[in-house]
Amino acid sequence: MITVLLIEDDPMVQEINRQFVERVEGFKVIGCAANGKEGVELIKKEKPDLAFVDIYMPNQDGLTTIKQIRSEELGTDVIAVTAASDMETVRGVLQLGAVDYIMKPFKFDRIQQALTNYKTYHQSFLKRDSISQQELDGLLFHQGRQDKGELPKGLNALTLDKVIDFLKNQDEATSAEAVAEGIGIARVTARRYLEYLEQSGKVEIVIEYGGVGRPVNQYKLVRG
Repeated sequence: MITVLLIEDDPMVQEINRQFVERVEGFKVIGCAANGKEGVELIKKEKPDLAFVDIYMPNQDGLTTIKQIRSEELGTDVIAVTAASDMETVRGVLQLGAVDYIMKPFKFDRIQQALTNYKTYHQSFLKRDSISQQELDGLLFHQGRQDKGELPKGLNALTLDKVIDFLKNQDEATSAEAVAEGIGIARVTARRYLEYLEQSGKVEIVIEYGGVGRPVNQYKLVRG
């Protein structure tokens, strides 16, 4: 379970963030803070994996808070969730190593995308002592940076990531129907994503024959 701390001064936004985070499998909110100073103290006490940090807050703003998290080497990753859209703030937050930057107002899908990407990032670093350049490139450029314009019409990067994540967790080749049920989409939609991944060289087709001899396509992620 990935633990999350919310640092947000608006109680309504804080509650929305909590509900959104806990809708994503594998994440749990373990605390909330109304300002940066309180947030840093909670990080020291609870040691969460991840903190959602607002920028505009009383009693220590978000930028100062992230600087303190880094200067004290607290080890908690940060996602900025804020109304701040000026380039100076955005650049400052990213330079301090935030793993994502979400602008208010936002929808659940954006939070889900951020947490799905973070889970991949987090688990990859837990599982190994070293990493190859190819694997690192995959992590760095997978974090929500895929250009949706490169996908065929009707496909989107978030659902594509869900399909890939589902396939990663399968030991054997699986059907389009199983993928559809696993992530909650229509079978015809799942087949479109699987065909795209097969054409991209990321999925291989394993043909199996049913009881009446009809070939059935099964899909397996190509592991490089």
